[in-house]
Amino acid sequence: MSTSLLCGNGVGLVRERAMATAIQGSLERLYRIDRVADVGPFMVSADGGRESLIVRESEGALEIALHVPALQRAVVDLESEDLDPICQLIEGVSHFVYLSHRAHIGRETTALEMELQAEVDKWVVLGAAIVRFDVRSSARLRSRLYERVRFQHEERSDLGRRYRVANESAARFVHGLERRFLSRNRFGELHQALRVFFGHGQRDKIRLGQAA
Repeated sequence: MSTSLLCGNGVGLVRERAMATAIQGSLERLYRIDRVADVGPFMVSADGGRESLIVRESEGALEIALHVPALQRAVVDLESEDLDPICQLIEGVSHFVYLSHRAHIGRETTALEMELQAEVDKWVVLGAAIVRFDVRSSARLRSRLYERVRFQHEERSDLGRRYRVANESAARFVHGLERRFLSRNRFGELHQALRVFFGHGQRDKIRLGQAA
């Protein structure tokens, strides 16, 4: 079999599927939700583009395709200046888990709601990869995720507003988690607060961010 065919098709997503499966499992364990479907079979290459979740309703069922960019490294380096590829993968898996769970329990969701959840899930997944995760390391991670960012869409556009609201609300919410729980090593309560956030809809997610 030609290696060029492998590189251009299945092999190009082997690493990404493995990482996505691990991320899906960690989110499901944290939020204590049952798996609706494995994310791997729904993944396709973004072909140089950015992560996107394509959803279409057909005869009462959801058809989903998760487009993801290629990861350049087999191991995620949190000290790397460019966390964007792994962040896109986390966002995509978060969208898939959130949407499939909401559909499974017959609950509607919004694009902003999914973005808010994905912004928090980036902190959750990357924070779990830090050996000594405390207030100081969380603050560094929070700065990289929510402050040192560049937005793809103009501020006044619908997408521009959506991503900025999600970013700012998640940053405030995470900062509140640091003060209330991480500073006191109260990880059980931290996890419970994250589950409450996951269960809320758009309005309450924003409220929690503003109140933090």
